[in-house]
Formats: sequence, structure tokens, C-alpha cells
Amino acid sequence: MINTKDLLADDPNRDMVISFRTIRRAVGWLGIALPVVCYFGTWIFGACSVLKPSISDYFYTIMGSVLVGVMCAVALFLFTYKGPAKIDGILSGLAATFALGVAFFPCNVSDGQYACNIICRQPSELRNTIHYCSATGFFIVLALMSLWLFRRTNKKDPAKPKRSRNTVYLVCGLIMVAAMAGILSLKVFHLGEKLAWLRPTYWLELIALWAFGISWLVKGEIVLKDHPVIPHHHDKTN
Repeated sequence: MINTKDLLADDPNRDMVISFRTIRRAVGWLGIALPVVCYFGTWIFGACSVLKPSISDYFYTIMGSVLVGVMCAVALFLFTYKGPAKIDGILSGLAATFALGVAFFPCNVSDGQYACNIICRQPSELRNTIHYCSATGFFIVLALMSLWLFRRTNKKDPAKPKRSRNTVYLVCGLIMVAAMAGILSLKVFHLGEKLAWLRPTYWLELIALWAFGISWLVKGEIVLKDHPVIPHHHDKTN
């Protein structure tokens, strides 16, 4: 009987494969955890259960350091992720740069939304613009990776797990695009103020981050794994 673990141990690319999968899973879990950790962390450690208008607004709360830390961690993982093709490294590096822009150029505080805040900064239109451009660029690149990069294959008829993963990538990418379009519509049509009590931006950002996270977890083959190909060995007889 052939032991698939022994086959993997003999694979010269074993460390690279494990590294790629680990990075993909780490990025995915961080994306999913960020909005949840920001809210519940502010509630538990800051004794404030008010839901902020957007995830970016948690920069000014007791969870501000966590927000920056998670975005920096995502950026680090994306910078170190090169992927199987050159374009993987280019897009992941671009997404990492945008992630740092989100982390180090916080948005201005939304008008009158000071609940839970423990720090303050003078408003800056330049900083605010860099923040939102970085956030938009971050999600655009991640959506592009899901819609195109992750779905590439060298085979005309890929195996069933790969086809299933491609479906997940497509759905997640479309969800990210739809969420971004929703956030843009709130700005363009000035719906954010009318629907402020619903915190629509926060929920749309959460949906986009969860779609991004699920896409990367699937890319890390936490589910829908490929079945190992076991070569056939023929016994030689005298």
C-alpha cells in the first residue's frame, strides 16, 4: 500500500506547498475575524456595545491597535505570498500595500459618531482620501484575485474539487464587488446619513471581508481539497 504522507515527504516542493496553504489560511481567518473582534473587543474591554458606522471607525476605540495589527499582519502575509505564478506575487503585493494604507491612514471620525472612542485626531482630507482609496483598492485587488487569479487552471477539464473551488471563488468575488458597489451607492446617493441607524457600511464591509476570507480559506484547501494522485507501482518479478 502506498502511503500518501511518504509521497508528500519525498516531494521537493513540500515546504513551498505547505507555506502557501498556511499563508492563504492565515489571511482568510484574519479577514473573517477582523469585524467580529473589533466589535466584541470594544464591548468586552471598552464596555461599549455601540456598533460603529464602519470597521475603520474602530481605529479610535480600544481595539484600534488590534485593527492596525491585523491589517499589518494581512499585509505581511500578502507580501510574503508569491504564489505559483509571477502575477500572484504582483497582485498580492499590491493588496498588501493597500492594506498598509488602510492601517496607517485612518479615516476621519464620522460626524457625531464619538461613542466608544478613546483617542482623537484632527480631521484631514488627505489622510481620509488615502484611507478610502486604499480600502477600495484593497477590495478591488482581492475581488480580482478571486474572480480571475484563483480560478485559473492548466487543465481543460479540471477535477471536481477544483471546479467546486472555482464556483466558490466566483461567488465570493461577485459578493465583494456587490458589497463595494453598495458602499459606493451609499456615498453617491447620500443614503448613509438616512440609513445611519442600520450601520449599512459596517455590514457591507463585513460581508466583503467574509467573502474575501472564505475565498482564501478555500484557496488554502481547508475544504474541497484535491485528491492525491497515487502513482501505480508494478512489482517486478524474476
